[in-house]
Amino acid sequence: MTLTMHESLRPVLERLDVPTDLLVGGTWRGGEDGGRIDVRDPSSGAVLASVADAGVGDAEAAVDAAAAAAAGWAATAPRERAELLRRVFTLMHERSEELALLISLENGKSLADARSEVTYAAEFFRWYGEEAVRLRGQVGLSPSGANRLLVTHQPVGVSVLITPWNFPAAMATRKIAPALAAGCTAILKPATETPLTALAVAALLHEAGLPAGVLNVITTRRPGPVVGTMLTDPRTRMLSFTGSTEIGRGLLRTAADQVLKTGMELGGNAPFVVLDDADVDAAVEGAMVAKMRNGGQACTAANRFFVQGTVHDAFVDGLVARMREVRVGPGSDERTQCGPLINAEAVRKVDELVQDALARGARAVLGGERPAGEGCFYPPTVLVDVPPDARVLHEEIFGPVAPVVRFDREEEMLTQVNDTEYGLVSYLYTRDLGRGLRLAEGIESGMLGLNRGLVSDPAAPFGGAKQSGLGREGSTEGLLEFMETQYIATSW
Repeated sequence: MTLTMHESLRPVLERLDVPTDLLVGGTWRGGEDGGRIDVRDPSSGAVLASVADAGVGDAEAAVDAAAAAAAGWAATAPRERAELLRRVFTLMHERSEELALLISLENGKSLADARSEVTYAAEFFRWYGEEAVRLRGQVGLSPSGANRLLVTHQPVGVSVLITPWNFPAAMATRKIAPALAAGCTAILKPATETPLTALAVAALLHEAGLPAGVLNVITTRRPGPVVGTMLTDPRTRMLSFTGSTEIGRGLLRTAADQVLKTGMELGGNAPFVVLDDADVDAAVEGAMVAKMRNGGQACTAANRFFVQGTVHDAFVDGLVARMREVRVGPGSDERTQCGPLINAEAVRKVDELVQDALARGARAVLGGERPAGEGCFYPPTVLVDVPPDARVLHEEIFGPVAPVVRFDREEEMLTQVNDTEYGLVSYLYTRDLGRGLRLAEGIESGMLGLNRGLVSDPAAPFGGAKQSGLGREGSTEGLLEFMETQYIATSW
């Protein structure tokens, strides 16, 4: 199962099984052509392990396995599915330190962030274990009185789940848990940058007693043909994807040809608004959470800061003071508060956005220069006097960079905030609740943190407006994404 593992993984392997092969039909196996994909620590570039590289034949086998297990899993009692999910929740907490270290090693995020992710990720198993036994239909009398209206929910069927690298545990569990709770079988394709955590979670599911074929996991460096094979198979009925809007558009085109049900959590360009009546200290604390969680590598990360004139300087001073204190280093070091970016290309992109802003007249009051040396690091950076045409205000940064824009009037701010194709999440700070709720209605985003720098919760519907996605994850709505509504007309 495991070919080679880097020495840094030894503390993980003492209590946690970390497979490196494909999971198809309950069996761990290599890819059809024997190829492997190296998984690297972004702090040093060291190869942690290599995972199997799936081909088209492996994708076909995964769909075969999921389809073969579908009827049996759909017929499994909700309570039995719920108890299994609860067991996985318990196992994740028992192995939480090992999972957190694994995330830090392959993703680079600080151990503090990784521990928070494990807690959040495990909670989806508990939440959907509870939801699995509480999903109810409806019964009513038709308006004409001619018959009864019965409404039930049935599993949508074989589901393809595609997850990104930035939250390797949480993005996997946020899809696996509702799919399994709904009675669907699934094929998970995690990102090749961070596949080890997803494979470890799959191993925990099988340790908890998940039947063979209910969850299959494939890793591949050829996502186009492999994913295409799964999506064009007539037995596949659902696609759940988290990633960039650009890739999401392509997947939607493929899904449209098969009329697949789709859940898409795509890119973001989150505004962080500080009004003149805000508690500036609280706003700075919220900004540190919204901007610096996972080093800014989150679709929910605050991307653009709009600060009203009278509190602008105080907010910038406070943010600079806090970000200057952030310790940058390897994610697996307990002292680290901000780890590396995921790879060298990510560093190049972040620096390109910063240099573009500086060239257009912005000023860096903290950071702003790409460091030399080993590892994919970028320093916490604060930009001010950022002009409206700077790319950093229009593109997702995915790094520890905070561009700040001063505004005077609410109307001016709303125009700037909504001047984007994205609408995932926004943040707003004000002491006036009525003012905050009024402005929230004018901000085009699926979620809004009002005096909070964190919005994610398994019990809440997570999703965006505009080109930030379709559908919702979390909450009861996340379970219904994996179900079809069936209406039965009858009389008695």
